[in-house]
Amino acid sequence: MATKTKSPFMDQKILARATKDSFIKLAPKTQAKNPVMLLVYISAILTTILWVVSLFGLKDVGSGYTLAIAVILWFTVLFANFAEAIAEGRGKAQADALRASRKDVEAHQIPSAQQKDTVTCVPSALLKKGDFVIVKAGEQIPADGEVVDGAASVDESAITGESAPVIRESGGDRSAVTGGTTVLSDWIIVEVTSEAGQSFLDKMIAMVEGASRKKTPNEIALQIFLVALSIIFILVTVSLYTYSIFSTNQAGIANPTSVTTLVALLVCLAPTTIGALLSAIGIAGMSRLNQANVLAMSGRAIEAAGDVDILMLDKTGTITLGNRQASAFVPVDSVSAEELADAAQLSSLADETPEGRSVVILAKELFHLRGRSLSDKHMHFIPFTAKTRMSGVDYEGNEIRKGAADSIRDYVLENGGVYSEECEETVRKIAGQGGTPLVVAKNHKVLGVIHLKDIIKQGVQEKFADLRKMGIKTIMITGDNPLTAAAIAAEAGVDDFLAEATPEGKLAMIRDFQSKGHLVAMTGDGTNDAPALAQADVAVAMNSGTQAAKEAGNMVDLDSSPTKLIDIVRIGKQLLMTRGSLTTFSIANDVAKYFAIIPALFMGLYPGLAALNIMGLHSPQSAVLSAIIYNALIIVALIPLALKGVKYRELPAGKLLSRNLLIYGVGGLAAPFIFIKLIDTLLVLLGLA
Repeated sequence: MATKTKSPFMDQKILARATKDSFIKLAPKTQAKNPVMLLVYISAILTTILWVVSLFGLKDVGSGYTLAIAVILWFTVLFANFAEAIAEGRGKAQADALRASRKDVEAHQIPSAQQKDTVTCVPSALLKKGDFVIVKAGEQIPADGEVVDGAASVDESAITGESAPVIRESGGDRSAVTGGTTVLSDWIIVEVTSEAGQSFLDKMIAMVEGASRKKTPNEIALQIFLVALSIIFILVTVSLYTYSIFSTNQAGIANPTSVTTLVALLVCLAPTTIGALLSAIGIAGMSRLNQANVLAMSGRAIEAAGDVDILMLDKTGTITLGNRQASAFVPVDSVSAEELADAAQLSSLADETPEGRSVVILAKELFHLRGRSLSDKHMHFIPFTAKTRMSGVDYEGNEIRKGAADSIRDYVLENGGVYSEECEETVRKIAGQGGTPLVVAKNHKVLGVIHLKDIIKQGVQEKFADLRKMGIKTIMITGDNPLTAAAIAAEAGVDDFLAEATPEGKLAMIRDFQSKGHLVAMTGDGTNDAPALAQADVAVAMNSGTQAAKEAGNMVDLDSSPTKLIDIVRIGKQLLMTRGSLTTFSIANDVAKYFAIIPALFMGLYPGLAALNIMGLHSPQSAVLSAIIYNALIIVALIPLALKGVKYRELPAGKLLSRNLLIYGVGGLAAPFIFIKLIDTLLVLLGLA
């Protein structure tokens, strides 16, 4: 994004919204979506009822104690709601901004791409898939679509956050446009590709605000595990209460436990910490991806990104800039490089292709050849054709031609010129390096060769090296011949390549890797990439690509940068690490709380347990109050970590696991002993226990 997003704790609007949503989420239907927190919710209701009943004399413990437990349990539920609400807050704020950019504009509909003079003005909401509209400079594109005629500069900052305009034109892989973006210059005819209410912007709004977020398989599996733990602790708590009744009856003493105490004990022992933060972790992971300018269509794709070990990248537009450009003038037969550049530039002045423009620019940069006039030389330009495979210019009795080596050779030889061995060797050398040689001749004499090459996007080599450290193998996919593909692969720094690739070949390669147990990520931008994107575990479509590619992918990179995948992988790994670390912390917490509370609670009944009361808690009631206060506050304390995520380090999975188990496992065991004792001491000092 062009601007950095503030921390959610620094944004007062998000805080206020999250606080309000915390109370809205108290609805039973909402609470039922999280079984662990539903247990706390029911416990809060039960203790509230017990407090009300105690006011009428029906009680087994003091009313003040019961009220304190009830209040703390309600705060525990609210803190869990707050964690989820504040995670959703940033997404909702981004969704509001996107809604503000979406307007029901007036669309200029035309019957077909060939009938651009017959214009009917209609509201954009009435446009249907297959309709044609013409959009001119200063107008907003009314719907998602494909450019079928024309070319224009488009401001996509409302979607991507980047202020630099982009070129959208018919044909190729730069034809997709998004509703809500603005045409800055020229005009385009757009064929609408989405129905009303189903645009890319609509999908983006739904995703960033979490409205269409579904739990991932890992989340569901973890939730089942947490539910199982909760059931075990329910059985343990009921058994403890039953056994304490039996023991006190046998000993003829009063039962030291109460229903309120055991409900509080149940909440403390259940995995409430991870249960409260589980949803927030998933939402925050999606939010971090949105901040990286990537729209994920599912949380499952983010998780899969954390386990990816194969990355397949389309070459053109993904690894390279998309068009070959002139990189060098190679003179032959004692011709000077400046003379070759002068002739090459003259022959390219009317050539509006990216390759032709790059020849003109290179001559300017290398030899300061600029300010050329087309009128003073009475130039007659020869356009490129598939038959001749060359183009050129005639002026003042001179003939300049540039084109494919064999075409220029035939042209020179037919007109009595010489095609030297030096030129032949230069052509072979450039082709062997993966480049495209264009031979230039003036007045039937060969001057030299223009070296056209694919331009690798900046930073690609370094990013691929980082991916290699993370254990990810990179494979470039291209339609080029093996020689050209090998040269580009070496320059880009990928591990392997697939040359002369077809849609079927890409699909077969992905299926082969998947059959061997690999998780495959694929990036692409063209319609021919759509089948492979649909098959890949993580499919990242470039926003600059075709509509077919974006619909086949489960992520869309709004910046259209192949190096963005390293951010996606890091965020995926960070999501998995955060969930695992906080689960470890939560379970370790439960173990520590068990040993902190049980001895203090039952040592009156079983004096031998006093030896295990290593914390020296003041009384059974203070022990339970301290534990349940800690249980609520630890949720708040861990919200920043759940939102920000555990810091990612480029270490092998085994070392990362050991490190996090040590930090969060040991930390989870130690924290309750320290803070429950501090809270117990504070309660005693304040006379509350």
